[in-house]
Amino acid sequence: MTKLISKPLELPAFVTPNRVFMAPMTRMRAAQPGDVPTDLMVDYYTQRAGAGLIVTEGSQISPEGKGYADTPGIHSDAQVAGWRKVTDAVHAAGGRISLQLWHVGRLTHETLQGGQPGVSASAIDFDGTVTLKHADGERYTAQSPTPRALEVSEIPRLIEDYRRATRNAREAGFDMVEIHAANGYLLQQFMSVSSNHRDDRYGGSLQNRARLPLEVVDALTDEWDAAHVGIRLSPMIKFGGLDDADGMEMGLYMAAALHERGVGYLHLCEPDWAEGPALDSAFRSGLRNAFSGIIIGAGNYTVAKADEMIAEGFIDAAAFGRPFIANPDLPRRLFEELPLAEVDFDTVYGSDVAGYPQGYTDYPTAD
Repeated sequence: MTKLISKPLELPAFVTPNRVFMAPMTRMRAAQPGDVPTDLMVDYYTQRAGAGLIVTEGSQISPEGKGYADTPGIHSDAQVAGWRKVTDAVHAAGGRISLQLWHVGRLTHETLQGGQPGVSASAIDFDGTVTLKHADGERYTAQSPTPRALEVSEIPRLIEDYRRATRNAREAGFDMVEIHAANGYLLQQFMSVSSNHRDDRYGGSLQNRARLPLEVVDALTDEWDAAHVGIRLSPMIKFGGLDDADGMEMGLYMAAALHERGVGYLHLCEPDWAEGPALDSAFRSGLRNAFSGIIIGAGNYTVAKADEMIAEGFIDAAAFGRPFIANPDLPRRLFEELPLAEVDFDTVYGSDVAGYPQGYTDYPTAD
């Protein structure tokens, strides 16, 4: 029987040949100094060009947005040039690729911020850790410090960082951009009552807590257009010290607001992969009623679950993360029911040796 995930999908901006999308995954392989995409990253993404759509690892929109060692950025000329090599190669291989725009907010470390804490909606102590590197390349985990609250006067500068990153992504040849408003990072820190205790126009009510992410959406759709801007949300997730237990109402509110804006897609990072609750049919129906555009489901998906959710009309495509790490030809393996290789978790987040392909570009295809 033909699998629904093997069918083409028409997004507002382009058509994908299948509905097996590659989820964004932090891999920590950018060159230093400068957080510049490398030739090894060119190989990595090109190997996976058979995905219906690749969504890149999060790329910080500014130095302030960085939270982990060796993550790529999209705020310098060198980074744009490095990403251009990636997009050219992916396009030559017949692929489509979206750049995820990232600001980690409080999930960072003072060694990455000139000795200062990260920024967030509020200055709240939290239990969050990030992966860093010693001078000799050895990886280690560090506790994030208590952040400082962003001042209202800083918001225009932050939005301009997102706008400039979008402009850079277009120059780098990406097919669209994805706003990272999920997984406990900055924009979700504003949306969630667990991390936002503000009493100004960016805090308190649901509408106020949604104000910043929607201002970012509006800036980016103005910079490019709505069809070329997607967004990732993760209502009710537990991640990075954030417990979004009250996030269902925010998720539905955001979905309705995004529907009004006609964004290119809504990428739903489901919470049950990170100790959150499983989404029920009532929430899925509510989300679909609020947003009639393209919905991408992500989080421990199988072919059976993806086909079921597509058939029910709850999603239009499924994004796969870890399976894409060990299986560069994942769509073919899923369509032909070929065995899947296992991930070497010791090499997921970077390597102690710069430019080392182990656990990155050395996973073979089924052939």
